[in-house]
Amino acid sequence: MVNKVSFGMKRITGAQMRAARAMLRKTAQDLAEAAKVGVMTIRRAEASDGEVTINAPNEAAIRAALEAAGVVFLDPNGNGPGVALSRPDPSPGDSSPSGQDG
Repeated sequence: MVNKVSFGMKRITGAQMRAARAMLRKTAQDLAEAAKVGVMTIRRAEASDGEVTINAPNEAAIRAALEAAGVVFLDPNGNGPGVALSRPDPSPGDSSPSGQDG
């Protein structure tokens, strides 16, 4: 089994997909639409904690959709693979850097 997706990227895991989707507050349907894949593809990929068992083009599309929404995939560093957001999600109407207006 190949452990890399296009451009030498490591495969994402179902756990990373679930965590990323939760951080973005997106439904499986939302992600499916953004990635232009079927919702069952999302559900199948998220069904296990390990590497996703979907084809490489679908995995790349899902990764691209999540990254476009601000998700950063973290490599395993002894604690296992993870995800983070690349930019904060400011509250509506919050224009100050600290979240306080004054």
